[in-house]
Amino acid sequence: MNKEIKDFLESLKNKKVAFVGMGVANVPCAKWLAQNNVSVYACDGKDEKFIGEEICSELEALGVHFSLGKNYLDVLPEMDLIFRSHGILPFQNKWIGECIERGQRVTTEMEVFFSLCPAKIIAVTGSNGKTTTTTLISKMLEAEGNKVFLGGNIGKALMPELETITEKDIAVVELSSFQLLTMGNMVNKPDIAVVTNIECTHLDHHISLDEYVDAKRNILIYQNSSQKTVLNADCDYSIGGRVYHDMRFDVRGKLSEFSVKHMVSNGAYMKENGNIVYNDNGTETNVMNKDDIRIPGMHNVENYCTAIAAVWGMVKPETIKRVAQSFGGVEHRIEFVREYNGVKYYNDSIATSPSRVISGLKAFNREIIMICGGSDKGNDFSIMVPYILQYVKLLVLNGATADRIYDAVVHDQNYQNSNTKIVKTETMEEALMIAKNNAVSGDIVSLCPACPAFDQFKTFEYRGRKFKELVNGFGK
Repeated sequence: MNKEIKDFLESLKNKKVAFVGMGVANVPCAKWLAQNNVSVYACDGKDEKFIGEEICSELEALGVHFSLGKNYLDVLPEMDLIFRSHGILPFQNKWIGECIERGQRVTTEMEVFFSLCPAKIIAVTGSNGKTTTTTLISKMLEAEGNKVFLGGNIGKALMPELETITEKDIAVVELSSFQLLTMGNMVNKPDIAVVTNIECTHLDHHISLDEYVDAKRNILIYQNSSQKTVLNADCDYSIGGRVYHDMRFDVRGKLSEFSVKHMVSNGAYMKENGNIVYNDNGTETNVMNKDDIRIPGMHNVENYCTAIAAVWGMVKPETIKRVAQSFGGVEHRIEFVREYNGVKYYNDSIATSPSRVISGLKAFNREIIMICGGSDKGNDFSIMVPYILQYVKLLVLNGATADRIYDAVVHDQNYQNSNTKIVKTETMEEALMIAKNNAVSGDIVSLCPACPAFDQFKTFEYRGRKFKELVNGFGK
């Protein structure tokens, strides 16, 4: 542990630290500070059963205090430092402003990590493809012999890892717009900043599209001239007919681009013959062919081009190709679960936006049975309707958005002439049973929600794991 991290922990002695929102990031961070003799308070509007009785028992054993339920925020005036969950946004929660007015510091796990991390940081954001791209970058660096710490929005807190991270290591971090919203003027800017794409999403949590795009821009606007930015050359920064700020104008250091549609002068792109190359200002190096990529779909070719652009110069081409030929995919991203009675079941729970659903349907490139629906984040479902009518023979809708998706499909001018049948039900479990009962040998059933999971589950990971549990329980 370096001196800066020791000083940070020492500064919290005899202080009270609250974690508001006991999710996947705050729970391990609360444990870490408690293990370092810091007075920690776990605050959440949910009860122990929702958080997890085992988790609460572990925290209690470490001396963590609890403030749960309706009045969970009552302890905040006593606190010296407050960690908010990344999903708790300042403009939607007036208590954050009240804490700041009292002179209290409100921060997040990722803000502290960036300020203290001694290692090189590669940070990835974007509307889609973040998780797969972040994972690919990590796999490539590991295959080259680096010690990599993978975390952030991908589901693992990195602040507790500060004790073991060294200057020789590499941190690969996925960042959501929620995390980036308050990460302006990062103390430790990302050495490599990656933006996969920009599309319309998360309108339930952002004041406007401008705020959403500006949050994404935070990943690169504070870089310096020695650092690197990776951008999508195929992105026109147009949402709903409106052109937004082109991030290429924000680049402070070296720009590396990626494309699956045309050549780029500096970066990774796919040629017409399917070869993926890296062009270093006119000097091209062949890396592999798209057919070397084990995971299906053109969107994954794009993810590989993104990752190649990020790690170029740190990972050899033959190492990249070896990863492509062996990597089977990220959990919850078109993840094969099992074959039962001749029917193949896939878990694509991470597909929480219409564009991700489109990528999944294109990857199968055949008619399937699709389970769709979840909580509402203001997505425009109409953009995925043409692909549903082309690739889905049975659409089983569930959750809070079932009616909205249903209306988007049946009001499409091509619906009456399509072969798509629609069934609506209440829960994901019921939807799976309907899909199972209507599937015949040779069919594919895929969970492609197009929405977050918060109406029925804690996160999309919980939804995906429940789906897999149910599918693996068939025939038992």
